Amino acid sequence: MNETPRRPSDEAKPWGMSDVELATRPLSFRDDLFAGQTFLISGGGSGLGRAIAYSCARLGAQVMICGRDQARLTQTQEGIRRHLGREIATTAMTIRDPEAVKRLIEATHERFGSLHTLVNNGGGQFPQAAIDFSVKGWLAVIDTNLNGTWYMMQAAAQYWREQGKPGNIVNIVANVWRGMPQVAHTCAARAGVVYLSKTVSTEWAPLGIRVNCVSPGSIDSEGLNAYEPAHAQAFRYSNPMRQFGDALDIAQAVIYLSAPTGKFITGDVLVVDGGNNQQGEVWPAGMPEYFKLPDGC
Repeated sequence: MNETPRRPSDEAKPWGMSDVELATRPLSFRDDLFAGQTFLISGGGSGLGRAIAYSCARLGAQVMICGRDQARLTQTQEGIRRHLGREIATTAMTIRDPEAVKRLIEATHERFGSLHTLVNNGGGQFPQAAIDFSVKGWLAVIDTNLNGTWYMMQAAAQYWREQGKPGNIVNIVANVWRGMPQVAHTCAARAGVVYLSKTVSTEWAPLGIRVNCVSPGSIDSEGLNAYEPAHAQAFRYSNPMRQFGDALDIAQAVIYLSAPTGKFITGDVLVVDGGNNQQGEVWPAGMPEYFKLPDGC
């Protein structure tokens, strides 16, 4: 895929895709692919979650998005209404609260009468040397990225078991295979999600529940606004393609795993990273001098 065009200079944020782009950029799937299906997407108010919500709505899905910030959820909801003429549902909550997660599953069923796919995209982290993590900072990332994801997975699986219906879970993780310096907390959490997913994909196979992960590399999304501009720009050099992916690359990976194309895939990880898994380094807070090669090397 060609490198993502930069957004116009008068846009409020330098990173990510506009509502118009999310609503009009060509997708590789037919428009009615998810007609009659319900998707629950965490972290749907911005970034990758917003792109996934737009893409699923474009393909005919009934969509519930959740997140902590109702204003962001409403922006996504209104954008989809304005640009696609479709209505989606929103729920402001935190996935750290297992009781709130159960209520979310119930609310999704009450609104749409079904749930077919859960996309666990909610989470977050901050760049810092691991030796300086505070207990509060460590627990916040682990609680959201690992525990919150698990609460969502378990609640959805219990719902499908009670309904006697199959289900599908796609977890958005990270490239943890060679470690993730400066974000060790999220590396620990996301690695936990990967192997949790592999484990329960076997346990839940008799229930007809598939569980997979999507592992993004350096993606041009709003999440890059959390980093220093120079460090964020350097992410494009973290893969041999020397470019960013875009949010629709991840959204379409989720679609592939959720559509009939993914019906024989479970317990696996779809890596979308421009080859970073093979070659490249990511330093969210900038490469320390110790790791820089001397001139001429």
